[in-house]
Amino acid sequence: MNRIVYVNGKYLPENEAKVSIFDRGFLFADGVYEVTSVLDGKLIDFPSHQRRLARSLNEVGMVAPCTDNELLDIHRELVTRNSLHEGMIYLQVTRGEADRDFLFPENAKPTIVLFTQAKNLTNSPKIKSGYKVITVPDLRWKRRDIKTVQLLYPSMAKMEATRAGADDAWLVEDGFITEGTSNNAYIVQASGNIITRNLSNDILHGITRATLLQFAAEEGVTVEQRPFTLDEALGAEEAFITAASLFVAPVIEIDGKPVGNGKPGPIVSRLRKIYLEKSMEAAM
Repeated sequence: MNRIVYVNGKYLPENEAKVSIFDRGFLFADGVYEVTSVLDGKLIDFPSHQRRLARSLNEVGMVAPCTDNELLDIHRELVTRNSLHEGMIYLQVTRGEADRDFLFPENAKPTIVLFTQAKNLTNSPKIKSGYKVITVPDLRWKRRDIKTVQLLYPSMAKMEATRAGADDAWLVEDGFITEGTSNNAYIVQASGNIITRNLSNDILHGITRATLLQFAAEEGVTVEQRPFTLDEALGAEEAFITAASLFVAPVIEIDGKPVGNGKPGPIVSRLRKIYLEKSMEAAM
């Protein structure tokens, strides 16, 4: 495969793309990122991803490498050049190139990289079978609300889940579920009410999360935003996760124990259908 990628103002074949070994993203994980889904060649939730990118850049004191309109044009150009029908566009911005020093460089120019990934998002087999998760301690830093590229611990947790025969891990702190390794976590009570962790520095402010909760409210679904325990999750009727890379996906097992009847449930299925239909109506 030889995708066309975007690096610092240029569209290049992926095997010709280069970033300096002195880039702070490589040396310090000094960077932020976004992942935008593409369905039928259209961008899903793109304005929200732009706003979160701006927030992340501001929180870590970086300047934006381009305008919002330029960023939209780059995304659309990559979709066209790579004939991307369904998949994702990954965007990363780092503080740029400078000799190694813990102090931020004063005049470094931000590095911006984007590339596409073709992927079956709408008909993944896991949507029908459901995800199995394990729980692990949440040992990440305390600013999880910033979408940074420092993803080593989530990667380690996901590997631990794979070795345990599961699909992912839910992270636990002070007895409460925070979120998944790369997704937000939810449970559904017998009443049909949804519980998900409230926004704070403890979790990523998920774009799919925000959009889904808006759609759920429009459909009259009651959502309670608060921490929930592992016991609550194991006693739930259904459970699920959301992320740009999977939209709304059922969780059927936690730590080897079934959630509900151990099968994807009707509420999660309905929420996924609503999300996909309404998101496509607003796609760019």
